[in-house]
Amino acid sequence: MSVGGLSEARLGRMHEVMGEHVARGNAAGIVTLISRRGETHVDAIGARSFGGEPIGRDTIFRITSMTKPIIAVAAMILIEECRLRLDDPVDGLLPELAGRRVLQRIDGPLDETVPAARPITVRDLLTFRMGLGAIFGPPGVYPIQKAIDALEIVGFGPPDQGTPIGPDEWLRRLGTLPLMHQPGERWMYNIGSCVLGVLIARAAGQSLGKFLEERIFAPLGMKNTGFFVPEEKLDRLAAGYWVNSETGALELYDGVLDSKWNRPPAFLDGGAGLVSTIDDYAAFGQMMLQGGRHGRERILSRSAVALMTSDHLTRAQKAASAWFPGQWDNRGWGFGMAVVTGRDALAAVPGRFGWDGGYGTSWATDPQEEMVAILMAQRAQFPLFSPVYLDFWVSVYQAIDD
Repeated sequence: MSVGGLSEARLGRMHEVMGEHVARGNAAGIVTLISRRGETHVDAIGARSFGGEPIGRDTIFRITSMTKPIIAVAAMILIEECRLRLDDPVDGLLPELAGRRVLQRIDGPLDETVPAARPITVRDLLTFRMGLGAIFGPPGVYPIQKAIDALEIVGFGPPDQGTPIGPDEWLRRLGTLPLMHQPGERWMYNIGSCVLGVLIARAAGQSLGKFLEERIFAPLGMKNTGFFVPEEKLDRLAAGYWVNSETGALELYDGVLDSKWNRPPAFLDGGAGLVSTIDDYAAFGQMMLQGGRHGRERILSRSAVALMTSDHLTRAQKAASAWFPGQWDNRGWGFGMAVVTGRDALAAVPGRFGWDGGYGTSWATDPQEEMVAILMAQRAQFPLFSPVYLDFWVSVYQAIDD
């Protein structure tokens, strides 16, 4: 048994399982990381693209929704500095969201509204209870969906690094829409992090990218994390694939030299805009495991990390918010990330927290097991039902041998 309490034979089993996914064409390449009690194992299998160069631990990935926990940490930094307050309305810094109206019903006309019962708060953004978010269903059915499409507002669908709309104009357009639900009423995915990115920039008096670089990436040594891939690093970017809904085959959706992530975007998407490497994100996950500290650097207080990784949804909010059956049975939502509240699977350890990226990435930190684990691939898939994700997490926990 290793000093980290991991079985060499069972890590070998994990390598075989992940290798089978690559061999079957479920992904061009996969990089995995397990770090436990000072011992780290990284495994790279396959290529950066089908038929391309070998994938490695320095490969750069579009981490999409794994951006959200980083944005939540950035907001908590400002809260600890008293430049933001959890339960203050955001109206002062985001006047575009003042005086909200709320749809009487989600499928109703945009002019059938009632006044918001209260303003949107910083806490609402962090917990995804601001009253706006993605609608999981057929597009263009409700009037509010058609209005979103007409305004070309990113954040309600897949990431769009190519949008020409900057943060101020993005928020102005968002502010012309009624809320879908009352602030604080229910959980709705994604838009809270997008708005939070604009709020952080305004509160900090600098761009979101610069704030993240100075306060999180540089202190943690995350040298390959940002909102775009510089030209000198493009050859390390993995090609992105998704499934053709008609043929079931994987197709290229974002290349390398022509990638939408190959230049600084107009809109720094706090919900899904970052790229990173497995070691960069491991530094972030380790910081969270150590209660906000990384080496000599303290990013957050232990109290802030504990608050972020607690379940903030009530039973009523969970009942009103599920987008698939059983979503909240043993899960909750903290600030920008999910929290495990009960055991329903091998990898479901209460207290474990983290989040996934829909383009093939997944992270969790487990304080009980003193472990950080990360999966990096570039194949768009729904995380909770993906064989690659499911087999990865089973493989992580079966490798523990103490």
